[in-house]
Amino acid sequence: MTDSKGPLNVGIDLGTSHCAVSASNGQRQVIESYVGWPVDMVARKVLKKSVLVGTEAVESRTMVDLHRPLERGLLKEGSEKDLEAVKVLLRALLGLAGVKRRGKDKTHVRAVVGVPAEAMRVNKQQLRNALEGEVDALMIVSEPFAVAYGLDALLHSLVVDIGAGTTDFCVMRGRFPTEDDQRTLDNAGDSIDELLLKQLREKHADAQLSIFMARAWKEAHGFVGEAQQRVTVTAPMAGKPTKLDITDELRSACESIVEPITETMRDLLPRVEPEFQEKVRNNVILSGGTSQIAGLRAALQAGLKPVGGGKIKAVKNPVFEGSDGGLALAIDAPDSDWDKLG
Repeated sequence: MTDSKGPLNVGIDLGTSHCAVSASNGQRQVIESYVGWPVDMVARKVLKKSVLVGTEAVESRTMVDLHRPLERGLLKEGSEKDLEAVKVLLRALLGLAGVKRRGKDKTHVRAVVGVPAEAMRVNKQQLRNALEGEVDALMIVSEPFAVAYGLDALLHSLVVDIGAGTTDFCVMRGRFPTEDDQRTLDNAGDSIDELLLKQLREKHADAQLSIFMARAWKEAHGFVGEAQQRVTVTAPMAGKPTKLDITDELRSACESIVEPITETMRDLLPRVEPEFQEKVRNNVILSGGTSQIAGLRAALQAGLKPVGGGKIKAVKNPVFEGSDGGLALAIDAPDSDWDKLG
């Protein structure tokens, strides 16, 4: 924990769909990764704000220029508006955590930010630029490593973090992970949403559907394996609310990520020293919002049978596990491990 004279340590899980922050003052906050600006003077009059963030931006999307600036957990390239959006997003997140950067009571902030496991160096530099002036010291780590650190699962473990934009893997060997210990896949929550929407449009050509509807249905009803009951939703057809059975399409879309994830786990395991492979197989940790899909943990565990079987356990709080781990790392890290931003 920090005191009034010490720095405020924060851990940030920078996600494509949601961003979470955990701070040493006890604050834990999460916001949707959206920013919107009113599209015209009428929208500004209605909204009475110059910029909207998070759920408020999504709910007002007919009136705003809506941006989801974190693509696969990193800043989108080539868009000044997206760069501005991520700055607004991070400033709002830090503000919710109690950070004050203006006036005489300026907070001294040290931030650990989790990004996808194979983040490109140029994107890390973009993130540093986005946080310039917002924090005083910065450390960028992979999201699954932050999860492992927070759980003290630092030796003989494999973290599989399934988010919206990416699924990230990290084998822990009792030290900072190297590139060889980590992987990133694009098979994650967004790919499920896109596939579900595509399949539903093919089956129900007259239905009026959106990616927001597909995402909401997945989050409410998503599953792999046998359906416990049929999934029925309502969507307009020519303006008339119509019931649609989406059970088969929902299962197909959710199961589309199972094989890529199990293949990657099976690829990483032989890279572990042979005498430790069984320990790692029996200490796989599943985190991230998309990991909550019903039946997914069991399906992934079954995917380990070809390499001798294993045990997968899910984290208790996928919303804050990454940011809590970042906070733990921020509190423990020596001064030599920080980039000074000023």
